[in-house]
Amino acid sequence: MLPAMPPILKKPILQKLILPLLLLLLLGGLALALMQKNAAPAASFMTTAGETLELKQLRGKMVVVNFWATSCPGCIEEMPKLVATYQRYHSKGLEIVAVAMSYDPPSHVVNYAKQHALPFPVALDAKADVAAAFGNVQVTPTSFVIDKQGNIVRHIVGEIDFAALETLLAQAL
Repeated sequence: MLPAMPPILKKPILQKLILPLLLLLLLGGLALALMQKNAAPAASFMTTAGETLELKQLRGKMVVVNFWATSCPGCIEEMPKLVATYQRYHSKGLEIVAVAMSYDPPSHVVNYAKQHALPFPVALDAKADVAAAFGNVQVTPTSFVIDKQGNIVRHIVGEIDFAALETLLAQAL
């Protein structure tokens, strides 16, 4: 014979107390998840100039981290637009870091950066550590827009919509 069920677990109490409490906990968890920001990883970039640049050094600025390759037609097409955006907003607090994919020969990256006088840091991701830190980036171009507090506010796979980016920058800077 089974023991009698405690009175607290009988259906009327379950409906009036426990179910609303569970619902409240679920809604609270959902609200917390929606309010949390997507923090950018603690990435470290090795630039073509041989300097180490930590993403945390750029806190207080809007940052675009752009993964690209010299063999990517879309990347090459958007690079002049990145330069123009950088020139327009850098003095207002924008930084751009162009991260060359691990498969891109460093000599090609350095030559492209010099030939096109890229004004922002260009990084080599030789071991794909930076791509891994940003969620294992595989597709180029892929860009991340990071706010002044270090949170990812846009993740863009494919070419950047520069009108939308400029609207975001105009509001944030």
